[in-house]
Amino acid sequence: MLNNFINLVDVQKTLVDLKKKIDPEIEKYFVKVIGETEKIDKNVTNALKHVRKIVMSGGKRARAIFMCQGYLAAGGKDFEKILKASVSIELIHIFLLIHDDIIDQDALRHGVTTIHTHYEKIGRRFLRNKNPEHFGNSMGIIVGDMMAALGNQVLFESDFPPKLIIKALIKLQKIVSLTIIGETEDVYIENMGRASEEEIMRMYKNKTAKYTVEGPLHLGATLAGAPEKFLEALSEYSIPVGIAFQIQDDILGIFGNEEKMGKPVGSDVRQGKQTILVIKAYEKANSEQKMILNNTLGKKDLTLKDLESFRKVIVETGSLDYAKKLSRKFIEKGKGALINPGLKVKIKKEAVDFLLGVADYIIQRAV
Repeated sequence: MLNNFINLVDVQKTLVDLKKKIDPEIEKYFVKVIGETEKIDKNVTNALKHVRKIVMSGGKRARAIFMCQGYLAAGGKDFEKILKASVSIELIHIFLLIHDDIIDQDALRHGVTTIHTHYEKIGRRFLRNKNPEHFGNSMGIIVGDMMAALGNQVLFESDFPPKLIIKALIKLQKIVSLTIIGETEDVYIENMGRASEEEIMRMYKNKTAKYTVEGPLHLGATLAGAPEKFLEALSEYSIPVGIAFQIQDDILGIFGNEEKMGKPVGSDVRQGKQTILVIKAYEKANSEQKMILNNTLGKKDLTLKDLESFRKVIVETGSLDYAKKLSRKFIEKGKGALINPGLKVKIKKEAVDFLLGVADYIIQRAV
């Protein structure tokens, strides 16, 4: 237990230290792009400034950190180069979040007004627009698309051999494609109003595991020149750990602290999202509990009292305990893949230590 505590302390320190190194690189890139755009168009410049505000107001930089760790795991030596290149996955991340906020109709991201909401307010106040909501959504789509282009551009301009850059760009497109598949599954499941555990797990794998953990690790390792077998070994760790990450995200989405998270707690309930917590609660609920779930899930004017009733059902049905145990099971599976004596590739010890520690940290995090 003591060793585990020490590892978690070390991991938290590493996460904080890496974020402190990544954030200035993101800021520098925004300053550069905003400076270039100011000469062309003031509206796009203002949009980029608002995106920068969202990005720099929060975020764990998990994807950029995994990208750096993938590079180090494969024996990469030039940390400054991968640090600059890791900005790419953070820009891709905000591109997907901007669009996700439109889909989820969220008004806040890291405590800052989301892009579509920001422009809807501008539409209401200053523009002769009969449909300010459509204006906000349109601007969100456009600005999100721009961030996707910039994310690719960072890799194009990175200081790695051209052959490795091309491989990384191909990998990045696959990451985005699989994330979109996962998002599509999420939207369909939400609108159908019911899903099986198998469907939920498949969505978690595509939308989160491959995007948050596997993809960034692969990107970093690819830029270090890692062969396919090395990437496959990383996948054995990253897929189960990524699924556990999403399960914990679902738990925090209902039981988390809104101030710490910087986004509305209960928004998953308000949107009627089908998560492992929801489907297990329905499976075990009595008629009274099902009525609470039916009346609360998808309720747009959700109150704190509604949310408390929903939380109570999640706890009483054993759904919360089930999700926590399932998350731990996936974490142990991912860790086991890294310390498997039969592992046929050599992963740098420092990276292995970090990845083992971060796996435990994932299910204990509060934000």
